[in-house]
Amino acid sequence: MRLCFNQATTLNNSNLEKDLELCEKHGYDYIEIRTMDKLPEYLESHSLDDLAVYFESHHIKPLAFNALVFFNNRSEEDHDKIIDEFKLMMEWGSKLGVRYVVAVPLVTEEKITRSEIRSSSVSVLRELSDIAKPYGIGIAVEFVGHPQCTVNTFGEAYDIVEEVDRDNVGLVLDCFHFHAMGSKREDLERADGSKIFILHIDDTEDFQIGLLTDEDRVWPGQGAIDLDYLLSTLRTKGYGGAVSVELFRPEYYELEAEETIRTAKKTTLEVVSRHYPIEALA
Repeated sequence: MRLCFNQATTLNNSNLEKDLELCEKHGYDYIEIRTMDKLPEYLESHSLDDLAVYFESHHIKPLAFNALVFFNNRSEEDHDKIIDEFKLMMEWGSKLGVRYVVAVPLVTEEKITRSEIRSSSVSVLRELSDIAKPYGIGIAVEFVGHPQCTVNTFGEAYDIVEEVDRDNVGLVLDCFHFHAMGSKREDLERADGSKIFILHIDDTEDFQIGLLTDEDRVWPGQGAIDLDYLLSTLRTKGYGGAVSVELFRPEYYELEAEETIRTAKKTTLEVVSRHYPIEALA
């Protein structure tokens, strides 16, 4: 297992150039690049070639683009925009060596039937799969543990991925999202570990299921999530991909970016090393 940094963790107190410098300094293996804000900001003063050269000459590598948002149950016009955005991600990702694009389901107040959600999700993911196949880039679907998300439990997301039935389509297992809407342990235990592409590690304050928000996240091991269960189950299933720390804590944005990145690594290793060899994460 390798250590990854998700840029949401320094969303308001850093930028891509600084995150790369600090993650390289503190021994991270991968970074998840935010395409909604951090990459466009970087490209205002740098080129994509500059970023490619950086990755070629440094240890840290790009794990994923985060994220293609609200991919399912869209209008025809919005669907076309999603496809265009994804095609651009493929071109950029191929140049940079990105392994995955994280795809996030629609979040909406509108009531949509489960069958409509599943049908749209499967259809769009198969379309994305066909586009991505020549590039060798995977699609990692991230269910979101909020009531307003159309796919908000691990079981729902896994069933969709199973129906899609493509080698390049799998899941992000975010520990916060698994906990936040009460995903069932039996759904994880029945899952094929090879369909979990990325692990997001985080923790949360102990609020009620269904009321948690991203801002409630805390350092790994300092909250209410049973991370030992999740990690031990993944280890049993042979998961050996990256563990990516992703926090949205407002208080952490008040810290210096280096302190955030250093503490994120320290707390992640303290938890993960109980289940994976420490030398693989040092």
